[in-house]
Amino acid sequence: MREQLNELKQSALSAIENADDIKTLEEARVAFLGKKGSLTAVLKQMGTLSAEERPVMGALANEIREAFEGGYSAKIETLKNAELFARIESEKLDVTLPGVRRRMGTRHPLNIVLDELKGIFTSMGYTMVYGPEVEETKYVFDLLNTFEGHPARDEQDTFYVDDSTVLRTQTSSVQIRTMMERKPPIAVISPGRVYRCDEADSTHSPIFHQCEGLFVDKGVTFADLKGTLETFFKRLYGDSVKLRFRPHHFPYTEPSAEVDLSCFKCGGGGCSFCKGEGWIEMLGCGMVHPQVLRNCGIDPDEYSGFAFGVGIERITLMRYEIDDMRLLYENDMRFLRQFA
Repeated sequence: MREQLNELKQSALSAIENADDIKTLEEARVAFLGKKGSLTAVLKQMGTLSAEERPVMGALANEIREAFEGGYSAKIETLKNAELFARIESEKLDVTLPGVRRRMGTRHPLNIVLDELKGIFTSMGYTMVYGPEVEETKYVFDLLNTFEGHPARDEQDTFYVDDSTVLRTQTSSVQIRTMMERKPPIAVISPGRVYRCDEADSTHSPIFHQCEGLFVDKGVTFADLKGTLETFFKRLYGDSVKLRFRPHHFPYTEPSAEVDLSCFKCGGGGCSFCKGEGWIEMLGCGMVHPQVLRNCGIDPDEYSGFAFGVGIERITLMRYEIDDMRLLYENDMRFLRQFA
C-alpha cells in the first residue's frame, strides 16, 4: 500500500503541475480527493491492514493529502491571478483617447410650442385644467348644445366606445367639467389629445393636440376675446402678425368666429400653402352660449364668457414654417434634431 500511495502522490502532484486552467485543476482534485477518487479508494482498503500498519499508512495518507491540498491551493491562486491579468489586458482602456460623446435628446416641437403657449396664458392669469380622453357624450356634446342628430355626432366624425362614450373630439368637455365644479371668475386653458375620423394628410390627423381656453366673469365681451387672442398670437409670432375674424357658427358659442392669421409663406400675397388666399385658418372662438352657462349652473344674466380652441399642430406648423403635419409624428431623427 505504501508504494500505491507514493504513486498516487506523484501522479496527483503531476496533475496539479500540468493543469493550465481552473477547470482542469478542479477535475484533478475531484479525481484524487472526491468520493470516488483514487486516494479515497485506497483508504477504503485500510481495513485489510494489520493493527500495526494502519497508523503508519494513515499518517502517510494524511501527509499525501496535505501535500496535494497545499499544491492545489498554490496552483489555483496562480491560475486565478493569470485569469485576472488576462482579463485586465483584454479589457483595458486607453484613457488618453477622447470619450464617446453621448447624443442628447431634444424636446419635441409640439412640446416646445405647448410649453410656450402655457407660459403666455399663465402670464395672463390662466390656469391649466385636464380631463379624461375617453369621455361621456353628455360632456362632449349634450351640455354643449350639440344634440342627437347633429353632424358632429355622426359616426363618420367621432370614435365611439359605446352609445354614451366617445374618444373626445375636443377639450371643450374639460371646460364643461370646470364650469360645473367652480364658480366664476374662471380663467383656464385645457390642453390635451383629441380624436376625430380624419384622413391623415399634410394638415389633418385622426389624433392631434388641442388647447382650449375659457374665461367667465361679469361683464366679459367679444372685445376681451379679440384682445386676448391678439395678445397671444403677437407674443407667439411677433407684432407683425395679422388676425382676421370671420363670422361663423358653433352650437356652444354665440356670436362665433373663425380666426385667420396672415400666411407666413407669402405674407398675405397668396401661395400654395395658403391655397392662394393669403390667410391660414387657425382657430374657432366665440362668446359662451347662454344655454351652455345654464347647463353648468351659471346664471347668464349675471355672467358672460368667451371660449376658443386651437390645434397645437397648426400653431407648430406656422411657428417653425413646417408644411406637412405628418413630419411631427414620423419620429425621423433628422427632422427632430433641428429643434435641439
